[in-house]
Amino acid sequence: MKQLDLLVSYLNNANFITIAVLGVLSLYFILVNWIFFYRYFLLSMQLRREAFSLDALQMGNKKPAPSSFISKCLAARTSKEIAEFCTFKVTKESTKGLTFLSIAASTSPFIGLLGTVVSILETFYVMGSTKASISTISASIGEALIATAAGIFVAIFAYTYHLVLKRKAFDLVSLVKMQIDLLLGR
Repeated sequence: MKQLDLLVSYLNNANFITIAVLGVLSLYFILVNWIFFYRYFLLSMQLRREAFSLDALQMGNKKPAPSSFISKCLAARTSKEIAEFCTFKVTKESTKGLTFLSIAASTSPFIGLLGTVVSILETFYVMGSTKASISTISASIGEALIATAAGIFVAIFAYTYHLVLKRKAFDLVSLVKMQIDLLLGR
């Protein structure tokens, strides 16, 4: 309950820019997590399908598993051009969402810093117009740094999620390329 009171007190004393910055960072955090979990589970499912299909091809099957990406992409005929198209298509499909994660990772610290700078400027303005004590100023600057901390917090998750999904996408593309190599080699 004490934390809730602190949050309410902080929001009551914060300026509009700081609240807007924290709102944007909250939206970023929600989107980053939604993109990550959605894409992670989708890529994990696709990876299992492609691994199963590759195993089937290695055991001598003439065609990939019907549920695999390569089966749907190659359809009736296998040629080098179609295989290259399939590789580009799986790369495009598997890397969806990475751009936003990259943008969130790179911009959220700056968004948080904007909130901090505006709050510190306001603190200096108040300090110049009144006889504020050092404890009042340090408390105001401490509150201002919350926006920077929030920006860094969002960036850590966005960057980590970006790297995890990028690796999963690489693994998926590699499995598809291996299947293509097996099919073209026959």
